[in-house]
Amino acid sequence: MTGTTKGILATVGTFLIWGFSPLYYKMLVHVPAAEVMAHRVIWSLVFFAALLAVQGRLGEVRGALRGRRQVAIVVAASVLISVNWFMLIYATQIDRVTELSLGYYIYPLVAVLAGRFLYGEHLSRLQVAAVAMAGAAVALLTWGLGVLPWISLSLAVTFGLYGILKKGLPVGPVVSVTAEVVVLMPVVALLLFAVYREGAGHFGGSMADTLLLIGAGPMTATPLILFSYAIRRVAMSTVGLMLYMNPTLQFFCAVVLFGEPFTRWHAVAFPAIWLALALFTWEALRQDLAARRAVARAAESS
Repeated sequence: MTGTTKGILATVGTFLIWGFSPLYYKMLVHVPAAEVMAHRVIWSLVFFAALLAVQGRLGEVRGALRGRRQVAIVVAASVLISVNWFMLIYATQIDRVTELSLGYYIYPLVAVLAGRFLYGEHLSRLQVAAVAMAGAAVALLTWGLGVLPWISLSLAVTFGLYGILKKGLPVGPVVSVTAEVVVLMPVVALLLFAVYREGAGHFGGSMADTLLLIGAGPMTATPLILFSYAIRRVAMSTVGLMLYMNPTLQFFCAVVLFGEPFTRWHAVAFPAIWLALALFTWEALRQDLAARRAVARAAESS
């Protein structure tokens, strides 16, 4: 199995978990979003630390926080991902999962543009047309809803910038995300101190809440590890378009399971987005097959 294939499988796993994550956080709707996010950070760190300890690599986290430039990248990435986490929980709690899904429809456009202009990744004419079609569909959906999608925009921008920063980190995926949650721990400690000082904390209040808050760790850590692994092995443009799996599953949760409204604008935009995804994926697979054949021919001739 090639590195690209492994990266694509990791990407699919990431988006399946993220796509169905509103189901998990809906069970914690009675817990304040900030408290849920704090426990996401704490139990993610426990998960990461245990994994690295088993691998004998726990000491590498210190290396990820060495040097001003690298520390700055890790701190910036931790801020971006914490905002992203919070917005996901908050949108679920206020019944705005549809807007959440819209944010992750916008993000791939950010990733595709980043891949093209920052990393020089090539897009064929068909892929450019697919991206333009998806962009038009998202614009139509935004216009049709008639409100500024601030939740959507914050998710798209924070996750887009996060992906760019992760591309430039010269450390392994598990180590890098562990460093990010380590950086967040002082803020989390202050937040939980304020919560429990008022006696309003939910951890330990019931077995169900306690287990769900602990489970937020592996629920958060697993897709982050997979995403960090995938982003180094798959072109940014490919990751960006595959991300449409995530908002589609979130939209399914919002409309079918949570009963949020499905408008005529959704009925027009979503099929257009899926068509754009199909065109882009077909072209990407065609290019990959052509590249493999070229390599095989070169190997035979040598």
